[in-house]
Amino acid sequence: MSWLRALKETARAGLAVERRRLEPLVAARGALGLALVVGVSLALFGPGVAISSAFGAFQAAIATFQRSWRPRPTLALASGASLAVSTFLGYVTNAGAHPALFLALLILWTFLSGLAWANGPTVGIIASSNVAIMLVTVTLPTSVAGAAGHAAMIAVGGLVQAALVVLLPIRRWGAQRDALADALAAEADYARRLRHDPTASFDPVPLMTARSAAAVTPRQARRRPAELHGARGLAERIRPVLASLADPAVGVPAEGPQRARVHELLGAAGAVLDAAAHAIRHGTPVDLPPAALAALRTPDTGAILTGPPRRAAVRLAALLDDVVETAEPRTETAAEARSRPTLLRLTPVALARVRAELRHDSPILRHAVRVSVVTAAGYVLGTALPLGHGYWAPMASVMVMRPDFSQTYARSVARFGGTLLGVALATGIVQTARPGVYSSAALAVGCAFGMYLLMRTGYAVSQVCVSAYVVFLLGTGGSAWTQTVPERVVLTLLGGVLAMVAYAVYPAWETPRLRHRLADWLVADGRYAAAVVAHYAASAGPALPDVREALLETRTARIAWQEAVARATHEPVRHRGLSRAAAEDAGHALAQFGRVAMLLEAHLPERGAPPVPAATVLAESLRRATERGARTVREREVPRWGDLRETVAAWDTAPPDHFLLHTSARLLLDALDDLSAALTEKP
Repeated sequence: MSWLRALKETARAGLAVERRRLEPLVAARGALGLALVVGVSLALFGPGVAISSAFGAFQAAIATFQRSWRPRPTLALASGASLAVSTFLGYVTNAGAHPALFLALLILWTFLSGLAWANGPTVGIIASSNVAIMLVTVTLPTSVAGAAGHAAMIAVGGLVQAALVVLLPIRRWGAQRDALADALAAEADYARRLRHDPTASFDPVPLMTARSAAAVTPRQARRRPAELHGARGLAERIRPVLASLADPAVGVPAEGPQRARVHELLGAAGAVLDAAAHAIRHGTPVDLPPAALAALRTPDTGAILTGPPRRAAVRLAALLDDVVETAEPRTETAAEARSRPTLLRLTPVALARVRAELRHDSPILRHAVRVSVVTAAGYVLGTALPLGHGYWAPMASVMVMRPDFSQTYARSVARFGGTLLGVALATGIVQTARPGVYSSAALAVGCAFGMYLLMRTGYAVSQVCVSAYVVFLLGTGGSAWTQTVPERVVLTLLGGVLAMVAYAVYPAWETPRLRHRLADWLVADGRYAAAVVAHYAASAGPALPDVREALLETRTARIAWQEAVARATHEPVRHRGLSRAAAEDAGHALAQFGRVAMLLEAHLPERGAPPVPAATVLAESLRRATERGARTVREREVPRWGDLRETVAAWDTAPPDHFLLHTSARLLLDALDDLSAALTEKP
């Protein structure tokens, strides 16, 4: 993609406005916390302290909106405390008297905030926001004691927001309910798509998100509703059953009464899963469609379906009954839960993740270097220019910069556009109404409410509200619009341009790493298939931790590949030997490889079933072939599957006594051949 087209696409993405479900009560709670903090601070301490405490409450509320499964009060407290520490340290270095010392602290703090992205976007966003707000708040105090007071009020702002989350709960466990409901709804959609495409693919992201949401701290485990425990595991088990019921390779012909019966079962499964998803999302009893119940419970299934399809149909009905029972609201809590470490215990893990990124080819390290250099340059330029309020440039840079190209450029355009519109609207109000201190504070709170309400609709929309919020908030301290508006627009543009230039000069392109991501997925898929096949040689019953672990690894690798392809799509660089078409075909081939392995998992033999000794040879051949193939992919060559082909060919002459295993071996090889064909495509 050319630079011109890349800029056009990222600009369009940055200015896009999406239709999202709004949460006015949650937004009102955040605005209430901000209003309480600002009002009390104005009445007791004056505008200066009110401004700093307002930033603390504002940022703490934003932290509670982040996509995190940790308790919202914890996020608010962590945000307020970290911003308070940043502000105090910033002032202690004395930005006015010792600018070089403050610049050194700014570089260090920004570099650490860049590394914080190694622990996920929530931590990265909070760390980046702390640096941006610190640039403003360090200009407010007049002494070390004053700085301590301002820092304390910032922490109080976070405490107030945390207290309101506890005292005014709105839709408890709503994020976890949505994650689990989305997973069940995705299964329902998958069941319906299988009626028209028996080999349809399934995106594992909803299941992985639900798994992440299922992990709870010890305190959360004592309070979690029972219906949020168990349904995810059932959804995991339903997915391969649905696939095996629909796939013609398992035994159901493409046409005829058996296929019609399968269509009926899949439609009924989709209806039941949708009903369970609705019940979990809203905490209401499950309302099952009578037609779906009749389709699942009819005795005709045993007369129409035989062999593996019949076993899959019986198992599907049993699993759906379990899903309905689990989804019913109950008062008791579950005894067992996936453990999530507390923030204190998570510290060593977070530090280990950061250390793992300290290598020259790490996108996170390159982002940390890039954002710290740009922030320092923006601070120096903003201070040197005769505009005043020079912190707007570095603040804009640190807020728009992300570890990938698309988000950085899209946010730069969105921030400038949103700033221009927000400042213009705020300026018009200030010029017309001439609001006083308390009126300016009220307008600032109103803008904050708009930002909380519309945050998820697009970055440009939120920046309109944020820009107006800052203008009104600084107006409570007596800053006239002529002192803030013009330089804010110019310096915001400067900060965005610096961020965009920095990524062009010192990029971290995803395109050259696509082959490595593909190779990682190939290895994970191979290990998963090998683990499943190996259990046909020695059946061990339903509890197979090695298969489960391999499945999670292949899902993680697949999601990493999908995210990498999405980031690389808009990068203005050459494809380096893996064109968009080749990437799409290669991804489809590996998805089919994983689907066949999933079909085998759905029909694993019960404990004590007759073993298939030949499965051991196939399992080892799959593992070796995929590992060698991954090395070949990384070396920019086309993998060949000679050893695996010989193993499958030997089965053609002396097939094992297992229809599904024999058929799946050929399908696995076909999928790998499709992968080689995709990588053979000419640019």
